[in-house]
Amino acid sequence: MNRKTLVLPAVVGLLTPVLAACGGSDSGSSSNDAIVVGTTDQFTATKDAPAPVDPAYSYDVGGWNILRQTVQTLMSQPKGEGDPVPDAAESCSFTDSGSERYACKLREGLKFSSGDAVTAQDVKYSIERALRVKADTGVYALLSNIDTIETQGDREVIFHLKSADATFPYKLSTPVAGIVNPKDYEKDKLRDGFDIDGSGPYTFKADVQNDALVSATFTKNPSYKGAVKVNNEQVVLRSYADADAMGKAIDKGDIDVMTRTMSPAQINKLDTGDDSNVDLVEMAGLEIRYLGFNTNAPTVKSKAVREAMAQIIDRAALVSKVYGSQAEPLYSLVPASITGHSNSFFNKYGDPSVPKAKTLLTAAGITTPVKLTMHYTTDHYGSATKQEFEVLQKQLNSSGLFDVSIQGTPWDKYQTAERKGAYDVYGMGWFPDFPDADNFLAPFLDKDNFLKSPYVNNKIINTLIPESRREADRASATSSLTTIQDTVADDVPVLPLWQGKEYVAARNDVTGVAYALNSSASLQLWELGRGSSS
Repeated sequence: MNRKTLVLPAVVGLLTPVLAACGGSDSGSSSNDAIVVGTTDQFTATKDAPAPVDPAYSYDVGGWNILRQTVQTLMSQPKGEGDPVPDAAESCSFTDSGSERYACKLREGLKFSSGDAVTAQDVKYSIERALRVKADTGVYALLSNIDTIETQGDREVIFHLKSADATFPYKLSTPVAGIVNPKDYEKDKLRDGFDIDGSGPYTFKADVQNDALVSATFTKNPSYKGAVKVNNEQVVLRSYADADAMGKAIDKGDIDVMTRTMSPAQINKLDTGDDSNVDLVEMAGLEIRYLGFNTNAPTVKSKAVREAMAQIIDRAALVSKVYGSQAEPLYSLVPASITGHSNSFFNKYGDPSVPKAKTLLTAAGITTPVKLTMHYTTDHYGSATKQEFEVLQKQLNSSGLFDVSIQGTPWDKYQTAERKGAYDVYGMGWFPDFPDADNFLAPFLDKDNFLKSPYVNNKIINTLIPESRREADRASATSSLTTIQDTVADDVPVLPLWQGKEYVAARNDVTGVAYALNSSASLQLWELGRGSSS
């Protein structure tokens, strides 16, 4: 079979897979032969981040890729286009006209993998636990609009919200709303290490060396009752140091599937079709990259410095030099394919211009060149991140207005240092919790934002975000969403750079690859199966 690229178009920001032969089919077949999946995500339990897979703590795509397989939620995101669907729940709906009362009824006979029954009280316990623990990752903020949780019998749960929130069903599909057994998870304390117990599609066993997860074995959970069909008996997820090591593993047949993050060079090579044994699946992605600012830091406290950076950085040149056709420039935190997107940064700054940047700095009385350090993580977003920051550094320094140095740090130290305010300027990526404009804005700008940013805009927090959430028809929220994006372009607490496509590569006897990622770029290992090579 000739390798082919399967382009999966986005419709209103959601992935609508196009089925094709071999790796693109969604028809999986169960097999006792474990499917081995490679990733460059690193999972480490450290003193600062001791509970990387506790639902009340985890807030990165790697951790969520583990939790979505193992810890069940009331709702789940579908494999293609559409709203969340019941998973642990039999049904869920708003029961009032103001989107402030949300009721769910659990499926009958739900069990944790231990055999214990899953009850409404367990749901209440799990979500209240996340809110009580209030982990420094900020993941609890997804649920912070909950006022009280009521249970009626063992199968009914009612959420009373502080204010209207049409996106609440999506929030119940995220791992922070995962249902855990009170026997295994203390109510006021995180569960350190890599133990997981839940009622999801798989049970979980971790191979840990030196406090780092080397591989994870997911075994089909016979007790699972939910929305998905599991097309395999077992999947092994292996962590590799970098994309090159992962690529060598699939070439040798040590793994069957490659996920995030492949290097641009690997993707280009697979795209040529030289390897007849491996298929590349390309998906329209919602991943974004951006620069964050500690707006209290002396180097970037002046808005004029941040505006000047926004005026100088050439996104098109950055994407062309580093990522080619695998990404596109982004002029808002909200990706172009999401309802409510506005090109706010382009509307304000237009094409890159050094003279305009100089005018901004001169008017603010800023002495040039502005000396600062931009930080990036060396091992979380792929091997091209260093090159990306080298390009950014050159663009800023070539203007004569900046004297920028760059510094890379491993993710296990980087994420905690950023949250503690150690970096003035830092690079981050965002994979959405759910495919709605709210999730590209509120986590950065609302109270308890996950960046721990000191930037506060009361109009955004108290008026615009609540206003947008009242609209069940998300297109009707566009006015509020646009105003938020325009305000971000004016104040520049963050600087969006680009949005990228998603890729999965698989040996051609693996089926279900077209659905291996959902619209939030989260793994759906249950879609993978074995089939005949075509």
